[in-house]
Amino acid sequence: MGTKRPKPEEIISKLRQVEVLMGQGMSRLDAIRKIGVVEQT
Repeated sequence: MGTKRPKPEEIISKLRQVEVLMGQGMSRLDAIRKIGVVEQT
């Protein structure tokens, strides 16, 4: 069974959250982890 694909609005929201955290001095990887997303390679 496949996983639920996020809606575009959810993706934009998460990208904004990462952008804010990075603006506060957090590294990209730490910001991604903080919002609960797995970084894909």
